Amino acid sequence: MLGLNARLATVAVATLTLGSTLTSAQCTREGLLAAADSFIAAQTSGSIDGLALSATNFTYQVNNKVADIKTGVLSQPLKIDLNRSTADTTACASYTLLISATGSTPYVISTQIRHEGNDTSSIALIDTIVATTGALFFNAPQTLEYIQQENWGTLDEGQRSTREELKRVGDAYLDMWTDATAADSIPWGTDCERVEGSALTRPCGATLPRGGSQQNNGNRRYVIDETVGSVDVLCSFDSLGSLPDSHEVRLEGGKVKYVHTVTVMS
Repeated sequence: MLGLNARLATVAVATLTLGSTLTSAQCTREGLLAAADSFIAAQTSGSIDGLALSATNFTYQVNNKVADIKTGVLSQPLKIDLNRSTADTTACASYTLLISATGSTPYVISTQIRHEGNDTSSIALIDTIVATTGALFFNAPQTLEYIQQENWGTLDEGQRSTREELKRVGDAYLDMWTDATAADSIPWGTDCERVEGSALTRPCGATLPRGGSQQNNGNRRYVIDETVGSVDVLCSFDSLGSLPDSHEVRLEGGKVKYVHTVTVMS
């Protein structure tokens, strides 16, 4: 009887250990947004001390190139006039938009943060597109004015698109420069707005490219958040010359509502 009790105790401990492991392996929205908040705090202060960077497998990438985090834009304190983050629990990644329009040097920064093994307590990759004076249609105060007026609140369940549809639309948008049919496959909303750098187009389905380039926009990295209907794609905008780029799209009720682009003229 004592042996049976010992075996039962061993099984109980093993079950608790397995349960604890499974719980710790869950990538949560709260964990992703907490990591994103730590990134915003780091950029505000110009110090990376508060970032939980992986000690064994961390990469910092700026404008599609590996960089030194100690000398990059994160080492500079910025006055942040607007920040907004989305969370992708499937990819265990977040996307953060930062606009610094009133500091000494203006910036619009699009950043994806990734975590390995669903562990949001450790950051494996900070992948950022950093635009400043000289970037495509760059005017941070104007961009700030447009984006401050947008509503990026959580969507009701019935207004949300699937993960697959959000990715499809994001890809179709980037395919417009090489595929003449891509523009017509996108569900444009009648009241949608497109902000490219600081250039506003309304409705955003007007004046679209319809093929013509032989170079597909590649190296695509996705953060998809169904709760707010968004997909952000960081990429190399090869159709125009291997330009570091971020394209973010929001769908409401299955229709495109907002498009944001950040493109660095490298």
